[in-house]
Amino acid sequence: MSMMRVAVAGTGGLARLIAHFIQQDTGHNVVLLSREAKVNLNQHYQIVVVDYSAPQSLQFALRGIDTVISTVTGPNQLELIRAAVSMRVRRFAPAEFEGMPSLQVPNGPLDRGRCLARQWLASYSQHIETTTFVCGILYERFQPNGMRHAGIGAIPGLGNEGDYIMNCRTMSAQVPAYNANDVSNVSICMTAAQDVAKFVTKALDMPQWPPALVMCGQRIAVKDLVLRVQELRGHEFNEVEWHNPGSLRSALELATARQDGPTMIRLHSLLATAEGRFDYTQTNLNQMFPDVQTVSFQAWFLGKWGIPPAQR
Repeated sequence: MSMMRVAVAGTGGLARLIAHFIQQDTGHNVVLLSREAKVNLNQHYQIVVVDYSAPQSLQFALRGIDTVISTVTGPNQLELIRAAVSMRVRRFAPAEFEGMPSLQVPNGPLDRGRCLARQWLASYSQHIETTTFVCGILYERFQPNGMRHAGIGAIPGLGNEGDYIMNCRTMSAQVPAYNANDVSNVSICMTAAQDVAKFVTKALDMPQWPPALVMCGQRIAVKDLVLRVQELRGHEFNEVEWHNPGSLRSALELATARQDGPTMIRLHSLLATAEGRFDYTQTNLNQMFPDVQTVSFQAWFLGKWGIPPAQR
């Protein structure tokens, strides 16, 4: 495909990875849309400063842009969509990068305005092509210092080390391993952020985008994931709570009564896991691009936690 101009909205860890692989693996021109002029980036990227509250600023930034990959949510993303349509941008991928949208609770606590963004894009479907990138849970939730360390996710309750399922340093866990029938068959799909960026880059040259582009680095039962971490760390968990949807709802009621926002978000995420919202079996991106060799969770975990070969 001929060279195109791609705008990646945001300057967080995932945005930078996407920009990196576009720049490294394609002949396309990539720009990062940033709200700040002084952004500390280790690599050289073209940065365009935008004001999401000023339509003219966004329209100016999107002149000549073919495709927008968004990593921003809420009202800012809606204004970005509006500007993209007005500037005749051909494609727009909203900030999803999680489970299948059809399994999510519209406008729920974990939504962050994503449902409304999809509705807007659907209403503009005659003017702009769109897809949802589905990657399940990012491995980075389990890295030292959590997703914030990778510059991904700024939501209280989800960005720090140990906010999701288990704290791999203190070896404590709240495990949503059981379904509503108390069967320990709850599974999740997970992908490393680097592999997400590689698949997004590959998708740029597709002649047409389907409604969803789905990827997975590894699908695993939640119970097995916890046992795997225990094995890799060489240490049993000190504190483990095993949960099903009912026990999580009870815990959520208590957190709500205390108005404990971060705990509520954590429990909503665990409940979504127990209800299967991060699980799927069809991965069209893996099938279309088998040359993207996704990293296994074990290999990623060993590298991130610096476990020497003798202990692996």
